[in-house]
Amino acid sequence: MTQVRPAAVAGLFYPAEPSALRRELGAMLAAAERVRDASRSTAKAYVLPHAGYQYSGSTAALGYAEIAAAHGVVNRVVLLGPTHRVAVDGLALPAAAAFATPLGQVRVRALDPELLAQVPQLRVNAGTHAAEHSLEVHLPFLQTVLGDVEVLPLAVGRASPQEVAEVLDLVWGGAETLVVVSSDLSHYLDYERAAAVDAVTLDQILALDWRVDPARACGAAPLNGLLLAAARHGLRARLLGACSSGDTAGDRRRVVGYAAVAFDAARDA
Repeated sequence: MTQVRPAAVAGLFYPAEPSALRRELGAMLAAAERVRDASRSTAKAYVLPHAGYQYSGSTAALGYAEIAAAHGVVNRVVLLGPTHRVAVDGLALPAAAAFATPLGQVRVRALDPELLAQVPQLRVNAGTHAAEHSLEVHLPFLQTVLGDVEVLPLAVGRASPQEVAEVLDLVWGGAETLVVVSSDLSHYLDYERAAAVDAVTLDQILALDWRVDPARACGAAPLNGLLLAAARHGLRARLLGACSSGDTAGDRRRVVGYAAVAFDAARDA
């Protein structure tokens, strides 16, 4: 792998100009830091949203403000998100050796061929990654709070929770490895209905119920895989915050729901 996957949604989902992007990230992280529970250490895994920063960035920042505490400890991030543009069976790796953002390049972790042979549901598909935003929008946050880390970007298509969890188990690692699942919640309900539906979904997530309906979370495939893996690894879910686009920058007649959820080891829960 030698090529660099260029930023596809800079200037659309987040600022394309580096200084503007740094200012926006800094403001969101500072606001999140003011409400962060400083007694909490960085969790093993997070579910964070992937809409444009004006809509969901403040919610994503609730997780990244915690993740910042692991700077110098975490050097690898397993990043999973749904496919929006190019469908795929299983989980797709990029063909690129790095992803570019306005803040620089993020190294892509190369997996050992022997490891890949153990999980046939995981294969390279450059086309799935080319214009996908669900992973890209997290990279500037990761660059800001963790610095120079390598990322394993996995675009999750038609895959069962068991298939996703099997891949996660192989790359789970220790304190050096963080898992981030990219998912929004309900789409295009009115504000009140969305709040009610998302509350039920969040109850499922907090209970590690890995049967979240795809109609209630656009990242249900990677989310359900994480929930199954979290249960196997003895993690406990903790809600950091939730809102909808009706609370940030959208029309309350048709909103998208967002949440930030941390998954702690039992001793930290």
